[in-house]
Amino acid sequence: MGQKINPLGFRLGTTQNHHSFWFAQPKNYSEGLQEDKKIRNCIKNYIQKNRKQTSNRKKASNSKIESGSSSEVITHIEIQKEIDMIHVIIHIGFPNLLKKKGAIEELEKNLQKEINSVNRRLNIAIEKVKEPYRQPNILAEYIAFQLKNRVSFRKAMKKAIELTKKADTKGVKVKIAGRLAGQEIARAECIKKGRLPLQTIRAKIDHCCYPIRTIYGVLGLKIWIFVDEE
Repeated sequence: MGQKINPLGFRLGTTQNHHSFWFAQPKNYSEGLQEDKKIRNCIKNYIQKNRKQTSNRKKASNSKIESGSSSEVITHIEIQKEIDMIHVIIHIGFPNLLKKKGAIEELEKNLQKEINSVNRRLNIAIEKVKEPYRQPNILAEYIAFQLKNRVSFRKAMKKAIELTKKADTKGVKVKIAGRLAGQEIARAECIKKGRLPLQTIRAKIDHCCYPIRTIYGVLGLKIWIFVDEE
């Protein structure tokens, strides 16, 4: 069962919490769900658009995630809805871009246009992740950045595992599948370090699936990180 279910949904209510907090009647539930999706997509598109403009002025570094195109990685977005207010909390690894003057105001205007909320105010807060190397999304972005720069996939995976060791994690597993190194036949490679109790509900495990678009095709990347056990 641990191989057939999402580790995050499997642990909701124990070690994992919901990322959206609001109530709606059954007939209005689909509208609220679509509104959440629009908010998340608008924020991610804004980050990617502005990141491309600044990434050309920076040089990539193999030892640090902060530099290069992986400097602004969103781990997750929390949405809390009230009657006349929508609170959006963006959890991000290195919030350099969003700390610029006028960035939050511009993002609020884009969200107001996207969701068309006339009677509700919008409040956006930025929260920096304390230990970014514990987040699978940041590691996935790092591996994707390395592969797009023609770095060996094994070297990129091993480097990502080394970064998780510095964050005092108990175990990590990285799996990548597709046309690795441009080979004609697709295959899967996996590297595991430490413990990874997927069937233990009290074990706090972070997980992400990330598609990597390369010149050879799309690669599928999955990362599991065993953070702690309650």
